Amino acid sequence: MDRIDLRIEVPAVTAADLILPPPAEGSAEVAVRVAAARDIQLARYADAGLPHVRTNAEAPASVLEDVAKPDAQGAKLLRDAAETMRLSARGYHRVLRVARTLADLDGADKIGRLHLAEALSYRALAEDVRQMA
Repeated sequence: MDRIDLRIEVPAVTAADLILPPPAEGSAEVAVRVAAARDIQLARYADAGLPHVRTNAEAPASVLEDVAKPDAQGAKLLRDAAETMRLSARGYHRVLRVARTLADLDGADKIGRLHLAEALSYRALAEDVRQMA
């Protein structure tokens, strides 16, 4: 499970869901944010002398440690979660990769607590499933 970055539950669409107003951000707007985030990542790794690395997912762990340093609150959350969730080194780096990507999608230079909380939430579902088994 450490090799899978995102785990989410996708419930069936209900009739009530169909009458909700459309989301504030549509597919076209999301596509623009994703393209911008990918451009940020490409430039980040090219500037670091790694032109073959295009995304956070491809970054070596040593480089990731530099480009994905969380703010103080985020670092505390990550430390606590690493202990509570018993994250392996691979799991820890996977969380950092996802958090860095979430920050890129927000256009943020620094990874914040919110980015880490969201990245950790994508792992929590797998932890719940593993405990039930």
